[in-house]
Amino acid sequence: MHTRSAARTARQTFLPLAATLGLLPLGTGRLAAQAGIGPVPMDQVVVTATRTPVSAGELGSSVDFYSGADLAREQIDTFGGALGAVAGLPVFASGAPGASTSLFLRGANSNQTLFLVDGVRMNDPDTDYAVFLGGASLSPSDTVEIVRGPQSTLYGGEAVGGVVALRMQPGEGAPTASVGAEGGSFGTVRGTVSTQGAQDGWGYNTWLSVGHTDNQRANNAFAGTNYALRLDRRVNAQLAVGATWRGFLSRYGSPGDRFTNDPDNRDREQNQLATLFTDYTASPAWSGRVTFGGQDRRFVSVNPTPGQPTQVTVVRNQRAVLDWQNTWQAAAGQRLTAGLTAERSHTRNDGFGDIDHRQNLLALFVQDEWTPARNVFLTGGLRSDDHDTFGRATTGRVTAAWLPVPRRVKLRASYGTSFRSPSFLDLYGQSAYYVGNPRLQPEHARGWDGGADLYLPDGRGTVSATWFENDYRDLIVYDFSVFPGTTANVERARTRGLEFAWKERLAPGWEARLGGNYLEAEDLTQQTRLLRRPRHTLTAGVERRAGRWSGGAGLVYVADRQDVDPVTFATIDAPDYTVVRVYAAWAATDRLTVKLRVENLLDRHYEEVAGYPALGAGAFAGIEARF
Repeated sequence: MHTRSAARTARQTFLPLAATLGLLPLGTGRLAAQAGIGPVPMDQVVVTATRTPVSAGELGSSVDFYSGADLAREQIDTFGGALGAVAGLPVFASGAPGASTSLFLRGANSNQTLFLVDGVRMNDPDTDYAVFLGGASLSPSDTVEIVRGPQSTLYGGEAVGGVVALRMQPGEGAPTASVGAEGGSFGTVRGTVSTQGAQDGWGYNTWLSVGHTDNQRANNAFAGTNYALRLDRRVNAQLAVGATWRGFLSRYGSPGDRFTNDPDNRDREQNQLATLFTDYTASPAWSGRVTFGGQDRRFVSVNPTPGQPTQVTVVRNQRAVLDWQNTWQAAAGQRLTAGLTAERSHTRNDGFGDIDHRQNLLALFVQDEWTPARNVFLTGGLRSDDHDTFGRATTGRVTAAWLPVPRRVKLRASYGTSFRSPSFLDLYGQSAYYVGNPRLQPEHARGWDGGADLYLPDGRGTVSATWFENDYRDLIVYDFSVFPGTTANVERARTRGLEFAWKERLAPGWEARLGGNYLEAEDLTQQTRLLRRPRHTLTAGVERRAGRWSGGAGLVYVADRQDVDPVTFATIDAPDYTVVRVYAAWAATDRLTVKLRVENLLDRHYEEVAGYPALGAGAFAGIEARF
């Protein structure tokens, strides 16, 4: 294990936190930590873990939940920023806001976590999430649920490390609207507008965000437009229909690593996701949902080279989805969920491999939720995914939760299998130096976890701890030792570790949180550590609310990880880093709020990915009006 002096560790970890806590009373009248981020209260209803609404206190899975409203209050306005604030979720960006960003959930590879957006999966082996995660914003009506561990039994391929689900909630209550504006360091400007409400069986929710920042480096400006719409109609007591539409448009100057500093590279992204859905109740025991979804993504990379023709790479991903889910309350204490997912995708990539291929998928799934005794909750499920490109993959999952002390202590455990499909490039790519392997099989994984949740008296908070272990086989690697190079299922890997989280209301108006993880991630074939998986991750924060004032601080500490040197391509020990942020808000009136935040308060110079510097200290101020 990599060693460091105790003095250095203490200095990097505890001194920034102490400084942050000391500054809070001077800067604000209300000091808010990441209030919506922490162990999930037992009464919080979540959907992603079982595809059905379930109280978190009955789940055998490890879950996180937070809302866009929580994050807006804490002035975290990006998707990547939200995930990075969750304990144990290493999120690494290759540069400043707008850069490609990857998530290593429980040490899984960056392409082994599934993202669901409004019920439609956004990524597959050919459709990347990294640009969306690096630049997309969240609306105040969004919720984010993270289910950790293998989840292919409910969601198919790519759900190896877990699932991240982003959903826009239906409008409710009297019509409301808000308008916001923000500006600050690095030439940053941003404006937002949102409306929502419900009346006479109709509900609506709309949101638009437009922003621009120059960032710190030359040719590194980022401009992003986000919008989302949800419409709902309650036809009668048995039938409801609705639609969603979410879009992300971005332009990013991509200078590469700090040694390259390319003055001309530019990336553009257009990502559209839409759904039509119907919720029905056929009988008191039988209900279901039918969802038609579609995605259209277009990514363009422009790379001029002096004296040569400009290289332009275009990637186009299109997806059509039908998801039919039925839930049957079989008897008291038993609920069955079953359905099918049909999907047709088309990928065109005129870059390396010159890909133009289609794939059809048909999947069948079934899940049983059973309560055999009071305060004992069990689930079990199976799924079969049939792809017309590489064949069939079958997965299963079981979970158990037991509350030996009702509403105080929960013990939980889960075991599941999962897979990741080979990409079209893996299967069919061709060039002068590479040829794909159509005989490839999916990457497979199996994982288990066990943990406990302690619910503090009077709803003061929650403490949780989880041990997990995942084993990977048939990992796809590129073999360039032969000519032409090709792909094969040869690698094995293992990740295991401990996750912990604590969140508590310490006194009226005050809250605090602490969380993190210890991770061992190994390539068993090469006998090396997996890159960009920190052994130690820590997050901390403090919060206070007092009258019209609010404010807060948060800290992220990342230590003991390996990366690749961008010049020599040798494996290096990446430096540890600690990042602190503070923020404050003043409600001048019931309808007008003034906000202030400082990111990277201590002006640390650090790189989440070797060679790609993160931003230095930056201050931002904004105003929000509600109607």
